[in-house]
Amino acid sequence: MSGVNEVNKRIIGQFREQGGLVGGLFEGKHLLLLHTVGRRTGQPRINPLVYAADGASFLVCGSARGADKDPAWVSNVAAMTEVTIEVGVRTLRVAPTVVRPASPEWERLYGIWSAYWPDSMEYETKTSRRFPMVKLEPAAPAEASGSSARADGDGS
Repeated sequence: MSGVNEVNKRIIGQFREQGGLVGGLFEGKHLLLLHTVGRRTGQPRINPLVYAADGASFLVCGSARGADKDPAWVSNVAAMTEVTIEVGVRTLRVAPTVVRPASPEWERLYGIWSAYWPDSMEYETKTSRRFPMVKLEPAAPAEASGSSARADGDGS
């Protein structure tokens, strides 16, 4: 687990130093930093996640790269009514909704995310688990002046 934490620390540092831009596997992709609180530990957590836009909402997926269990951040988000995300140079408060495969909305949301992040097809081959989607809807205007809460990154 410490290896993942070290990689995440490097990604978070690069994200913040470069105004939300990250190289390597994530180069050219939308990335956000999801801030949660551990539901058992009470400790603050930050997870860098690829997102796809759905109007003004941000979609992230609990794929865990095809692991057999949902990542811990999904349960943390499910226990919270509001979380904070960093997107580019903006910090937003968002209302999370965990959308499970049994939901009628899941197919549409997963389709948007998997079209944006084709690696999801490889993740699907590693497990029989269907990945939960998390819809993050802006709860308040962006804190940075002149910025928009749109998830598509175009600022309009």
